[in-house]
Amino acid sequence: MVKKQASQSTAKAKIETRDQISSGGVAFRLQQDANPEIAIVSVKPSLRWQLPKGIVEPGESPDVTAVREVREEAGIETDLLSLIETIEYWYRSVKYGKPIRYHKYVHFYLLSYRDGDVSDHDHEVEEARWVGLNDAIKMLAFKSEREVVEKAREMIIAMGRRD
Repeated sequence: MVKKQASQSTAKAKIETRDQISSGGVAFRLQQDANPEIAIVSVKPSLRWQLPKGIVEPGESPDVTAVREVREEAGIETDLLSLIETIEYWYRSVKYGKPIRYHKYVHFYLLSYRDGDVSDHDHEVEEARWVGLNDAIKMLAFKSEREVVEKAREMIIAMGRRD
């Protein structure tokens, strides 16, 4: 009679999965020629160009987070106009020495510039600047954010502002 070997599990330990919700904005202003420009930021340490965004704090709504994060990262005060889109993606990180897989949701809002200066950004940001929509689309590191800016452009045009 053949003796069966005890099965040895080769399965990897399960990786913890968490949802993470962030919010940010496409903050725009009209130049003197009526063409819009938006605020983008270069965040430390990667120094890649992106839209201002951050984690929704407990008790905070995503739209309030968008306005707060644009103020903190881009240095400007804005008025909330409308939700542009919610994007989602997965990424991995390590927390307390353990790998974690995040399912990230980012709500992006269209925001109208009210006041402030992009030089008044927080310490997490290396640089914040105003750029035209076409330049922003060329500069932004993430495809999903470039697509959000394209949708924002359509919304700005629909509101009667120029391209």
